[in-house]
Amino acid sequence: MLVKTLLNKCHYLKSFVYENVSFEVINDNLAMVADIIPRSNGIAKCGLCQKRGCVYDHLEVRLFNFVPLWGIPVYLRYRRRRVECETHGVRVEKIPWADGKEHLTKVYQHFLARWAKRLSWKETAEAFKTTWENIFRSVKAVVAYGLLHRSLNNITAVGVDELQYRKGHKYLTVVYQLDEGKKRLLYLGKNRTVKSLLKFFRELGVDRAQKIKYVCSDMWKAYLKVIKKKVPQALHILDRFHIVQNLNKALDQVRAGEAGHMVKAGYEYILKHTKYCFLKRPENLTPNQKSKLKEVLQYDLKSVRAYLLKESFQIFWQYTHPAWAEWYLKKWCQRAMRSQLEPIKKSVGMIRNHQDLMLNWFKAKKAFSSGAVEGLNRKINLITRKAYGFRTDKALEVALFHTLGNLPEPEMTHRFC
Repeated sequence: MLVKTLLNKCHYLKSFVYENVSFEVINDNLAMVADIIPRSNGIAKCGLCQKRGCVYDHLEVRLFNFVPLWGIPVYLRYRRRRVECETHGVRVEKIPWADGKEHLTKVYQHFLARWAKRLSWKETAEAFKTTWENIFRSVKAVVAYGLLHRSLNNITAVGVDELQYRKGHKYLTVVYQLDEGKKRLLYLGKNRTVKSLLKFFRELGVDRAQKIKYVCSDMWKAYLKVIKKKVPQALHILDRFHIVQNLNKALDQVRAGEAGHMVKAGYEYILKHTKYCFLKRPENLTPNQKSKLKEVLQYDLKSVRAYLLKESFQIFWQYTHPAWAEWYLKKWCQRAMRSQLEPIKKSVGMIRNHQDLMLNWFKAKKAFSSGAVEGLNRKINLITRKAYGFRTDKALEVALFHTLGNLPEPEMTHRFC
């Protein structure tokens, strides 16, 4: 079977013909080069408006990178024409296998982008003997197509969170779709301000925003303000993860303060190596941690009282009816305020201020929570780590949408991977 036959089967070009295929040395490497010529009855089109026009002249011959064949680099070689367009004057013609001045064919970009989902960009570049910049441009092109053609209709549940992506308080505002069977990244914005989240709702539009029924977020004031203004009809569910995290921080403050006081007073250092015994869930403790915790719980310590309060708070999430959950929360807050533990009492103030939003989790039948948001955030951390750091914010944005955006891909005659 001729290579031209394979090319026509996998990469058919309307109005163009593969003339011949030959082996040549390019950049000190043996490569396969397929020459392309226009069909005798082919129509030349303007590169801007794609209207047909008369051929004005020809440019120099150019090579376009194609998908490697059996490990051999493959190039398409073509001499582009300039077209005399009635609207735009003399313009370079539109060709179906590449956009603008790009030297990578569309199908090669799609090929590299699909592999870049499985490997790091550096590993993809090394595997296919190309450059990191070519991988970036390929992924960027596929993401640009996906963002342009994705549908933002029928979104009923979203999750809003902030994510630190660099040292020095560098944050991103991230918005995810949390609908059943369709969890994806919808938006990335710099910083965690009111303007960052407002931009998402402007892009979404008023009509689509009115269809949102559930919103999950943490207690960041900027987000609470925007959500209340832009989607007042939605049931706003407060982030369970951050509430528990806040209690854990209060518990650790009590433990650290008491441990320091015991050392200064010359008492036996009972609380040594107990930080994670208190903070981890009982089912996640190691045998040594379980033994240590059992020993410490025998003492009448502030840390023990704080730990028991933290563990008893978990019962709140086990209720199913909002009224009973509210009753238990009220009783727990009263007990915590009588504990005389200042960090715990401070957490109680936070819980009381956001009680209504916490109870919305029960009103939503526990169907939505920020657990999915935190899971997607972990994937973002893994993507960033796998890439060994991105040199620009744009590269990070492209990588995240490529992996988590669930974007539509351009139609190809043949899928190469």
